[in-house]
Amino acid sequence: MSAPAFGTPASGPDAPKWRLARFLRVTVAKMLLAAYRTRVLDEQKVPATGGFILAGNHVSNLDPALLWCTIPRETHFVAKIEMFDSPIIGWGLQRFWAFPIKRGAADREAIQRATALLTYGEPVAMFPEGTRRRADTVIGEDGLGEAHSGVAFIAMRAGVPVLPVGIVGTDEALPPGAKLPRFPRVTIAYGDPVHPDDFSQGGKKERLAAMTAEIMRRIAVARDGAAAAEGRPAVAGNASQEAK
Repeated sequence: MSAPAFGTPASGPDAPKWRLARFLRVTVAKMLLAAYRTRVLDEQKVPATGGFILAGNHVSNLDPALLWCTIPRETHFVAKIEMFDSPIIGWGLQRFWAFPIKRGAADREAIQRATALLTYGEPVAMFPEGTRRRADTVIGEDGLGEAHSGVAFIAMRAGVPVLPVGIVGTDEALPPGAKLPRFPRVTIAYGDPVHPDDFSQGGKKERLAAMTAEIMRRIAVARDGAAAAEGRPAVAGNASQEAK
């Protein structure tokens, strides 16, 4: 059976059946969540309808997998194009609502796909840091890597909110370079949405920078909330402040 084209909606009268993705969501996904004793906080903040961008911190290859398994909406994840070169991984991603993006430059095709899906009313998931943040990399005081403005740009272009999400525990479960998985508890916490309409002052560059900074701040707040729920210390700095 041929795979659906990249950017094909998950719902609607003309959408594919997506049988494999939906079967895995109610079978293998539940086993994976049980293996990591996954805890989800503030799930009620996930919009029940309409398009939005899910944006989270990224420290492990396990992050997108667990988010895909836990988020109640069928969500299109953006993955680096190199992953689609793998016969097995690429085959699966194309059947799990994912689509590729070229890193290092503005990928107009990926931007158009994301915008179309969001306008259609479906969620799209992206990681503002662009790649996994290794524990030994230089980071800001909020404990996050440098953010790219692509999430804010697409949100403004499509006129949709950004839903921040913080993930704790995956750095221990499947850290970069690990050959075998470990099974600590993983906690996922959703934050308060960031709306593009709240950033109307200044030129385009200033608005993008301001919205990107607020997205990262709220990701850090959500992550620290997840850490607090597990009795872990929050990262020092502005990230631990409550969202305004």
